[in-house]
Amino acid sequence: MRSHQAPRHCPVCGDELTLTRLGCPSCGTELSGSFQACDFCALSPEERDLLRVFLVSRGNMKELERHLGVSYPTARARFDSLLAHLGLAAGPGGAAPPGPAPGPAPGPGESRLAVLQRLASGEVGLEEAEELIEHLEEA
Repeated sequence: MRSHQAPRHCPVCGDELTLTRLGCPSCGTELSGSFQACDFCALSPEERDLLRVFLVSRGNMKELERHLGVSYPTARARFDSLLAHLGLAAGPGGAAPPGPAPGPAPGPGESRLAVLQRLASGEVGLEEAEELIEHLEEA
């Protein structure tokens, strides 16, 4: 039996949906009520894989970089995106978590053309390339 990923938000009003029914595929038993949904169940297969590799490597971003086959800033950006999707991007009170500021910074002497070449080669994603170009334009 093929399973599908459940939507998290109501298609009518946009509010978060609640889990109200569980069923057993073996015997057909169903339970109704209000159940807590799993935060990780809403992740895409790619996000679950990224999280699995991060956990298995005990948080080693270099290992994540190697697994994804991308640069360190790209791996970091994808992990930051995963944290944001899980609602973990900000610390208590909405403050940014300790550590370096999120978002990539252009390399020394990097030009707009170099960023576009990195995008074309797949080394960086579209969002990261946009951020890099924004940093270049601010400088």
